[in-house]
Amino acid sequence: MADWNTKIIEEFRANAGKVGGMFRNVPLLLLHHRGRKTGKVRVNPLAYRADGDRLLVFGSKGGAPTNPDWYYNLKANPRATVEVGTDTFDVEARMAEGEERDRLWAEQERAAPGFAEYQRKTKRKIPVIILERVG
Repeated sequence: MADWNTKIIEEFRANAGKVGGMFRNVPLLLLHHRGRKTGKVRVNPLAYRADGDRLLVFGSKGGAPTNPDWYYNLKANPRATVEVGTDTFDVEARMAEGEERDRLWAEQERAAPGFAEYQRKTKRKIPVIILERVG
């Protein structure tokens, strides 16, 4: 997985945030987050959706039975950095809850129907994470 992510990250940076293949026409960002156990900074390419000034990311992990590691890292350390296109900025993450989460998730399923399939594949409620620019 690390090798696969590395290739996507390299392509993202070489093409001002654009990636081909299965991510062609998918808005991607690079999330820099601190490991909750190691303290090391990790980088993950993630699909996102803009919601006004906020960015939304989704802990789908392709419908796997567990949440992605980056989700737990953001819960422990909500300050992070994102690369969007050629811009890099700091964000504060918060987990959407209740009605807000359900509304944002429904909007994501409408915008990207593959996410509905991820939810069907798992028993967990896929988390919606709101990234708000800091400063």
